[in-house]
Amino acid sequence: MPSHRNENLSKVYIQDFVLEGFGGGLETQTLLFTLFLALYMVTLLGNILMIIIITLDARLHSPMYFFLKNLSFVDLCYSSVIAPNALANFFSSSKVITFAGCATQFFFFSLLASTECFLLGVMAYDRFMAICNPLHYPITMCQSTCTRLVLGAYCGGCLNSVVQTSFTFHLSFCSSNSINHFFCDVPPLLQIACGNTAINELLLFGICGLIIVGVTFVILISYGYITVTILRMRSGTGRHKIFSTCGSHMTAVTLFFGTLFVMYAQPGAIESMEQGKVISVFYTLVIPMLNPLIYSLRNKDVKEAVQRLGQIHRAM
Repeated sequence: MPSHRNENLSKVYIQDFVLEGFGGGLETQTLLFTLFLALYMVTLLGNILMIIIITLDARLHSPMYFFLKNLSFVDLCYSSVIAPNALANFFSSSKVITFAGCATQFFFFSLLASTECFLLGVMAYDRFMAICNPLHYPITMCQSTCTRLVLGAYCGGCLNSVVQTSFTFHLSFCSSNSINHFFCDVPPLLQIACGNTAINELLLFGICGLIIVGVTFVILISYGYITVTILRMRSGTGRHKIFSTCGSHMTAVTLFFGTLFVMYAQPGAIESMEQGKVISVFYTLVIPMLNPLIYSLRNKDVKEAVQRLGQIHRAM
């Protein structure tokens, strides 16, 4: 992993960056634009519907769905930080983003992506309390506790984002202002930075690795206890319901953490930008689109809530 840049390169005050995005001719750009637009529209529709359903249906006013509603909100926001600008750049001749705009985009992307990591850990802890300690669950996971856990997830995400943004955008950038990506992210920015970026790369690898490993540890411990509890259950119906709920969460966790680990939490992840672009599409657009589908298609309560709202709408 190269962590040194040529100190003799001329340093300039960069006021604008150019997001190179994806290569290819007009047909390729049109195809990618259509793909991005379709993914983003489904993401908006799915997450907004999930928020509305959970808000309007009183039977879904429980800690699990409170966290799920916040997950949908985070997915909605952080795909919106990336997708509109990426869509506009497909047919733009300049593809320019200001220095301040780039820093702002990265700050909110890092904030929301980190928050989602912590939220997924919180959701695993919630399932652990509900399944392994059902008698204490209503007291332990009261509304104030749930609110504090969500605020803690946002605070953790904000702290990571402040550190990553401040260290990245205090770097000096060389004469090239072209970012080999479709949004502002640490790896492509480090490639055009002057001087020694070893601290930044260590920070990226260290903090992201710590978050991913730490939250994964919480999830594995929670599901370890859940598995033991399930194996002790005699009711086949109860087992099926728990497997359905927990299976949705584990699917979302595997997809999200798997792509983040490949992109940020392994040595050498910074080097392959072309591969990084494809992976970035997956966790910025595909996963936020899939999460509402994962949690609704495999969740009986959500499907019944959709049917009830549909009946109310037809009766009006």
